Amino acid sequence: MKTLLNYRRYGTGPRVVLAFHGYGQQESYWRSWLDVLGPDVSVLSFDLFYHGRSRLAHPDAPLNKNRLGELLNDVLVQENVGNFGLLAFSMGAKFALTLLEQYPERVEKLWLIAPDGLQRQFWYSLATYPPWMRGVLGRAVLRPQRLLGWLDTLEERRLVHSGLVRFARWQLDSREKRLRVYRSWLGFRSLTFQLSKLSRLLNQHQIPVTFFLGRHDQVIPHAGLARFIASIKGAQTVLLDTGHGGLLYDVAAYLRRHPEVRW
Repeated sequence: MKTLLNYRRYGTGPRVVLAFHGYGQQESYWRSWLDVLGPDVSVLSFDLFYHGRSRLAHPDAPLNKNRLGELLNDVLVQENVGNFGLLAFSMGAKFALTLLEQYPERVEKLWLIAPDGLQRQFWYSLATYPPWMRGVLGRAVLRPQRLLGWLDTLEERRLVHSGLVRFARWQLDSREKRLRVYRSWLGFRSLTFQLSKLSRLLNQHQIPVTFFLGRHDQVIPHAGLARFIASIKGAQTVLLDTGHGGLLYDVAAYLRRHPEVRW
């Protein structure tokens, strides 16, 4: 099996935006955003690995940033793209930030919607750092009862916010989802970033950055990003009255109400 990074181009505008979805979605999601981004935009929308039609030749081996950068650059060459914008939601931010690190001089604008990869998340740390936890998650693909019971205990003792537990249960409610969670967490564990390096690149190249965050988001809490956002000159933050699950819908609605902030 060969590695395939699947994508599709939407729109015909001269300004190119590379879009990366979040966990459990596919590239087709961004098609509905064409009217939000405006008529001057073309969107290259990608399936993340373990989602849609994208696949890795070695699905159980971690993906590193150099390899991901090569795959994304192949698409830029094939599509004859010079400069571009980046749009990413949640886990998709790891792909967008990888491109930012490798080609900062070509990034025109960056929109991050509840971005993963900028703060250590509780579930991600459990999945990737303690080796014994990897075994628990691996076994939970076939037999999830023990892991689900452990989540209930954390919630009952108020060690973890109930919203996080609900989110985790949604991620684990079928074998297909559990396998995707396991492979995504482990496969993307090498896609990590130094915040000081990112802010330096953004400031040096004067890249406009807008963060769209949910006031009630327990998966990517907005408070955990405040220090990083403050380190970026001219960064904009749009804080919406929603949680993680409803954020994309609310961001799209916000942009339709505020066409002046279109791409």
